[in-house]
Amino acid sequence: MCRVCGRALSLPERGRRPVYCSRACQAKAYRARRTPAPVASGPSERRTEIARVVWQIAAEQGLDAVSMRSVAAAAGVSVRVVQYHFGTKHQLLVDSLELLHRTNEQLAAGRIQADLTDPKALLGAILEEFLPLDAHRRLSLRALVGYYARSLADPALAAVFLTGDRALEDFVALILRYAEEQGLLRPGIHLASTADLLVAGVTGLGLDVVHGTRTARDVREIIARQLDQLFRDATGLPAKVATRR
Repeated sequence: MCRVCGRALSLPERGRRPVYCSRACQAKAYRARRTPAPVASGPSERRTEIARVVWQIAAEQGLDAVSMRSVAAAAGVSVRVVQYHFGTKHQLLVDSLELLHRTNEQLAAGRIQADLTDPKALLGAILEEFLPLDAHRRLSLRALVGYYARSLADPALAAVFLTGDRALEDFVALILRYAEEQGLLRPGIHLASTADLLVAGVTGLGLDVVHGTRTARDVREIIARQLDQLFRDATGLPAKVATRR
């Protein structure tokens, strides 16, 4: 096979085996050797662009439709460009999933104001991140469904899902503990199990919105009612004295 274009080569009767199918491929290989390879410095814009195409195909057609050729065609690049940035199809899937998680975290951090002075509102904002309230979150949820199913038989994909496992549940439990210390929670609430139920419940409800069996408004009302059951009625709480820091 030609080292540049992959075409089949005919073996000569005598002499050395050819490694290129034409002088043009030989010239391309020569220029590639003379050109210094770019130094990798984290995910490039091109890598992110290609990963976004993977998310789009996975969300619209399923993960089985993701291939090096389909991604290259949708991204408007050659297969060699995809191979350069990701190597193999499997690595393309794994790296794209990691980039999706990282992108979701960055977008969520930009939307959520971590204000512990109002833990109820903070919890509501965190839980709403699981709902498809915009185009990216809709795409992300649909893509993640396919990824999660594949991860059950793929250790490398499973490792991405399990990185920082229970970090979100622990963070929700931490907010609940703060609210309890401030006297904002109703008595008798088990913090850890409540955090688990909140995260697991809103994850399933977000998928209901994707399927169209519930609306985002319905799920927001469910979240609000659940938080009302956890927190004391603000009207019955003593007013806090403002302090200057």
